[in-house]
Order: sequence, then structure tokens, then C-alpha cells
Amino acid sequence: MTLRTTFVLAATLIALAAPASAQTTAPAGAPAETIAPAAPAAPAETIAPAEPAPAGAPGDLPGAPAEVDAAAPDADLVAEPALPELAAPATLPHDLSPWGMFMAADIVVKAVMLGLAFASLVTWTVWLTKSLEIWLATRGVRRAGRLIAEARNLAEAAETVGFRRGPAPLMVRAAAAEVRASADLPPGGLKERVASRLDRIEVGVSRGMMRGTGVLATIGSTAPFVGLFGTVWGIMNSFIGISRAQTTNLAIVAPGIAEALLATAIGLVAAIPAVIIYNVFARWIAGYRVLLADASAEIQRLVSRDLDRLRAGRLGAAE
Repeated sequence: MTLRTTFVLAATLIALAAPASAQTTAPAGAPAETIAPAAPAAPAETIAPAEPAPAGAPGDLPGAPAEVDAAAPDADLVAEPALPELAAPATLPHDLSPWGMFMAADIVVKAVMLGLAFASLVTWTVWLTKSLEIWLATRGVRRAGRLIAEARNLAEAAETVGFRRGPAPLMVRAAAAEVRASADLPPGGLKERVASRLDRIEVGVSRGMMRGTGVLATIGSTAPFVGLFGTVWGIMNSFIGISRAQTTNLAIVAPGIAEALLATAIGLVAAIPAVIIYNVFARWIAGYRVLLADASAEIQRLVSRDLDRLRAGRLGAAE
């Protein structure tokens, strides 16, 4: 009995222990069974919200980057107009017009520019006055030369043009005066004395006509060098400013160099017209001197005719 009872108790304990072990092992296997279906469940949950994301749902994570990307172009558009404002301080701070560069130039460069501007004014003043003078003188000599050529003797030429103004009438009066002064002298040296007087008048008139053209020659030869002096002085001041500012930025270097080069430009503006006008006047005065020489030759021919008539008259009286 005791042994049987012992087996029964052991079997009972084993039977009771079997459900307990099944309950303890079941949770250990349960996760394995629940994990397997959980794997496909996770994609279902992640895929489902991904579909309404393009509709612009504000709470979804995939929609957030879309909002950031949409706002990015707006930020770029706002940043691009701001670039000119940042570049504005790099513009040239000086007024680079001729007047602005003159006002910003050094006192020495200003003095050079003013001197060259005055020289240019003198050039154009001489051109106006001298052109009128040469034109009037040339016209007067040409008319007087025609009247002298039409006269038959010196007395007639003196009556025709002796009362006029100009070098040609002056030559006629001088020749007539020399003939009267030599009336009691042998006629052998009369033509030489008349020619000497006419030559002196011609030289004096030519020298007077050249008056004023020397200024043009001086301006034409010195103005470029004066302008170059202003340029050198201005560039020297520019380099001094660069060393003080310790920068080679174009906005700082360019204005000073431009002011310096303006002096050379003004020098050329003053010199080039002066040289051209001087050469033009030289040709006009050379033509004027030719007309004076023609008038002098006509007067000497009249004197020679009068001497020949005088000799012919003396010979006729002697016969």
C-alpha cells in the first residue's frame, strides 16, 4: 500500500507539474510566434502613412522635407537681390567726370590744369585775331598790287594808291620820296637805294605779321611736357595714398590715376591745336610775303622806267 501510494503521489505531482511547465515554456515560444506575424505588420503600418504624404499632410515626416525644399527657392530669391547691396561699397567713391576729377585733384595738379586751360584759350584767341589780320592784309596787298601794275609811272602809282593804308602804299610813298631826295644826284644808284628802302619795309611788315605766332610755337612745344609734369605729380600722390591706405583696391587707386592723366589730356588739347594753327599761319604769312615781294618788284620796275625815260629825255634834249 505504501509503495502504491507513493507512485500515485508521484504521478499526481508529475501531472500537476506538466501544466506549469507548459505555461512557463509557452511564453518562451509565444514571442517567436508573435514576432513572425509582427514582421509583416510593421511594413503595413509604415506603408499606409506614406500614401497620403504627397497630399500634403502636415503631421507626416515625409511631408516635412517637401516643405523645406519648397521654401528653399524663396530663400535663394531673397538672397540674390541682396548681392548688389553688398557690392555697392566697392564702387568708385569719386566723381570721375572732368569737373569732379579737377576738384578732387592736388593743388599742384590744379595749377597745371588751369595753366594749360589758359594756354588753350590764348591759342584760340590768337587764331581768331591773327586770321582776321592776315586775311585783311592779304586782301589789301593784292588790291594795291593790281593798281600798281596798272600804273604807267611812279607818280601815277603814288596818286592811285598813295592815300591808302597798308604796306604796298607805304612802299610806293617810300619809293617816291627816295626819287625826290635823289633828284640832284646821278641816277646811277637810285634803283639800289629804292630797293633798299623797299626791302626794309618788307622785312618790317613781315616781322609784324609774325607777331603772335611765337606764342603758338611755345604752347605747342611745352604744353605736353607741362601736362606730363602734372601727371607725374598726380601719380606720385596716388602711390602715396596707396601706401597710406595699405591697399591696392581699384576703387582707391583709379581716381588718383585718372586725375593725373587728365592733366596730360589737357596738355594735348592745348598743344595739338597750337601746332596746327602755327603751321597754317606760317603758310599764310609766306603767301603774304610773296604778295609783298610782287608789289616791291612792280615799284622797282616803275622806278626803272622813269629812269629810262629821264635818260631818253636827256639824250633827246642833247641832240
